[in-house]
Amino acid sequence: MKTVEDSLNFIEKFLPVPQRQVIKNVKDVNLKLPLVLKIISSKFSHKTEVKGVRIVNSEEELEKNFDELMKIKGTKAVLVQEFVKGIELIIGIKKDPSFGHAIMFGVGGVMVELLKDVSFRICPITNKDAEEMIDDLKAKDLLTGFRGSKSVNLNLLKRILVKVSNIPLKNKNIKELDINPLIINDKHAFVVDARLELD
Repeated sequence: MKTVEDSLNFIEKFLPVPQRQVIKNVKDVNLKLPLVLKIISSKFSHKTEVKGVRIVNSEEELEKNFDELMKIKGTKAVLVQEFVKGIELIIGIKKDPSFGHAIMFGVGGVMVELLKDVSFRICPITNKDAEEMIDDLKAKDLLTGFRGSKSVNLNLLKRILVKVSNIPLKNKNIKELDINPLIINDKHAFVVDARLELD
């Protein structure tokens, strides 16, 4: 399995990733606040379970949270990212022995395992398939505007789904690719975390 940084380096060839840096010393941070801090550790696949993801809004919070994260057992360094605001989604690719690669799409972040609101298709997909996958979600209202909130950029989301579904065509050794979350708003979308496993 690749590290978070390796996985983000891979996905960055296809989709936007926020500005980031890997640090072992808090004084090396050169990105503007607010920021997201994440542990880099092979020990935990779900960083949130050990409070390994923190949002910081000030220099004081940055130093305090960095020190706390470095004390988590197995932490080798901290990934610092620009903070991105929007709806959290998951996009996954999985190689099936019978069907080949399939794409999964749904509500992401920490809610993915709780809600299990996802849709599947065989890769690659068309724009129409992408539209149907969005329509499949029970929580579709989160994307189209809910109680006065803005709709996310649905055309951009469809393009992203199609683009991700095409990644295995030139990368047949992908066993699994998890983009979780992809954060999208009415203008932009960024991959803020990813996990890549190759054959």
